[in-house]
Amino acid sequence: MYRILKKEFLTPATVLMDIEAPWIAQSGHPGQFLIVIPDACGERIPLTICDIDHQLDIVTIVFQIVGDSTRKLANMQQGENLFTIVGPLGRPAEVIKLFEEKPELRILFVAGGVGTAPVYPQAKWAFRFGLNCDIVMGAKSKDFIFFEDRMRSVCNNLYIVTDDGSYGEKGLVTDKIKQLIESGEHYDVCVAIGPLPMMKFVSLLTKQYGLQTVVSLNSMMVDGTGMCGACRVTVGDKIKFTCVDGPEFDGHLVNFDEAMSRLARPDARKYRIATNEGGHACNLAPAVEEALSSTRQKPAEQPPTQRIHNFDEVSLGFTEQQAVAEANRCLGCKKPMCVGSCPVSINIPEFIAAIKKGDFAEAGRVIARDSALPAVCGRVCPQETQCEGSCILGRKGEPIAIGALERFVADWNREHTPAVVDEESDNETESNTTGNIKKVAIIGSGPSGLTCAGDLAKAGFDVTVFEALHHPGGVLVYGIPEFRLPKNKVVAPEIENLKRLGVKIFTNVIVGKSVTIDELFEKHGFSAIYIASGAGLPKFMGIPGETLVGVISANELLTRTNLMHGYDEQYATPIVLGRKVAVVGGGNVAMDAARTARRLGCDVTVVYRRGEEDMPARKEEIHHAKQEGIEFAFQTNPVEILDDGNGNVAAVRLVRMEMGEPDASGRRRFSTIKGSEFDFPIDNIIIALGTSPNPLIKSTTPGLDTTNWGGIIATPEGATSRTNVYAGGDAVSGAATVILAMGAGRQAAKAIIEKLR
Repeated sequence: MYRILKKEFLTPATVLMDIEAPWIAQSGHPGQFLIVIPDACGERIPLTICDIDHQLDIVTIVFQIVGDSTRKLANMQQGENLFTIVGPLGRPAEVIKLFEEKPELRILFVAGGVGTAPVYPQAKWAFRFGLNCDIVMGAKSKDFIFFEDRMRSVCNNLYIVTDDGSYGEKGLVTDKIKQLIESGEHYDVCVAIGPLPMMKFVSLLTKQYGLQTVVSLNSMMVDGTGMCGACRVTVGDKIKFTCVDGPEFDGHLVNFDEAMSRLARPDARKYRIATNEGGHACNLAPAVEEALSSTRQKPAEQPPTQRIHNFDEVSLGFTEQQAVAEANRCLGCKKPMCVGSCPVSINIPEFIAAIKKGDFAEAGRVIARDSALPAVCGRVCPQETQCEGSCILGRKGEPIAIGALERFVADWNREHTPAVVDEESDNETESNTTGNIKKVAIIGSGPSGLTCAGDLAKAGFDVTVFEALHHPGGVLVYGIPEFRLPKNKVVAPEIENLKRLGVKIFTNVIVGKSVTIDELFEKHGFSAIYIASGAGLPKFMGIPGETLVGVISANELLTRTNLMHGYDEQYATPIVLGRKVAVVGGGNVAMDAARTARRLGCDVTVVYRRGEEDMPARKEEIHHAKQEGIEFAFQTNPVEILDDGNGNVAAVRLVRMEMGEPDASGRRRFSTIKGSEFDFPIDNIIIALGTSPNPLIKSTTPGLDTTNWGGIIATPEGATSRTNVYAGGDAVSGAATVILAMGAGRQAAKAIIEKLR
């Protein structure tokens, strides 16, 4: 899969490749793009689709060699396999929609340089539907002209211009456009694709003539799925994401100067990892009293001065002796409140009782009955507000360290009995004893999707998980840093346990683009679908200066470090951070972003509009951040990001906040203190204000009801407005915790089992 079938140099620095990619070939359209990763250490490269052969499952890409990643791609040979391809992404070409409104459409295509490649499939489509179109191709010189014969075959008139006059007419594409319009040629729409300066001046010219103009901002894209927010651009008075809302926009509304300043980034290789230069461096009363008098065990940790220079896990976990000692503090309550506070209802007293006996394998079996991801939950779940928050010992002293015990059991079993699964699962269901095993599709391989998949597989269903990224795990892989949740040591084995249950996982499949919900039912024979696509679209503040170079989302930073290993010199994905960084937000994602930036050598300040006691982040994460030298500016809020005069961040303007009485939700109100504004010099600002669901599935699934903020409307059991379509986790609730997402997955699995039986 993803085999290079053909490779051709169109110019000395422009390469064409035909690639075997069935999912993309079956669902791609002109105007869309894909993400290519050449090898396991490669960067995600967004490239517009140049051509598609639906019969042979081939997609054609054309790219220019502009840096290390594209050079690495260009060095690959026919017959080799690319590491991965994701797509199709983005919206189909705008001319397709315009054609539906006006079948006699006359189009002027303008192709500049390598922009010729994405123009070709649109012109080819227009020609096939009998539309009249002319093409203006522009390049620096004859050496940069390609696709002349292909373009001539799909248009009425082809005009070639070169800057130096070495081929065709001498001049710029704008000269030819002006000549055509003033000679009496009439066009309904102009489609311009090429370098940003070219598209800017084409749009300025066509605006004078009232000619509708569509431009493609494919060069702005970074991740391609809407996760990072790095491709945001101002269109009219709104901020748009190129990869989700585009890549095509109204050229008369695009702020090209802003877009060009964002692309004019410094050499990322100089900032791969910042250096430390500059010195930065009742009848139970007796038992209760006994438990309270014993000290809660604390796992060893990496010293702060050591861990800020690496991405290794901070907490080293319990030893066997510590685990038994901590388990012996448990009272074994007859009516354990901790179980009721666990979203997946793990039998906590039972697994702790097994630890007391030293039977760690049995403890693992108990947990496996209710949790598919114990090593994950033991590390990242907010136990202090759930199971540990309900522990009776916590009323007078310290609660049982339930999370640390769960982590210990999971880690011990992974090392001693790798395949710990629920041996009491009902594998002989009505669906397979009759020989008619029913298929269920899970969209998303995050905690909710994996939990649902595990429960369904244990019940005997044929389960397939579709993941948009090139690694399964969802937020566990791209969102939570390695120092909190090791990927190869912890997440990968948990996923392998699910595969042992028979769960199939397909990566690089974007439901809503590669395949739709309706196609999964109609073409692929699934009986039910569970949408667990999460909430990966970052939110921004909506203040002046948010499109400056140096403003990034926490999603972008964390994805570049966690999924793409940007902190490792072996990997091609860069991380561009200066010395002084501000992180806006007070949740766990803000702490993850701040602590990641600290490990990249930055001086970090967390800016939060409320007080420390109001922060939704885990107390442990705040404590660790302070230990690592991260500063906090409480009751402070950004109102503007300031420019250095060259389109880069220079400072953030902050205002002091005053806290008031609690509102209906219990959180204290806040208001601005007049005249308290001050400027805080920074090199970067990281926005960590939450995420919302990606609109891809919503926009391609008729009849699927959603909220006004994009969340899928579902019952507590996960049922949606579409028959046999279920949803849960962050796709329904918005960004929440891992364990709540798992709980939603369990509820949905139970409902699906009852429905399909």
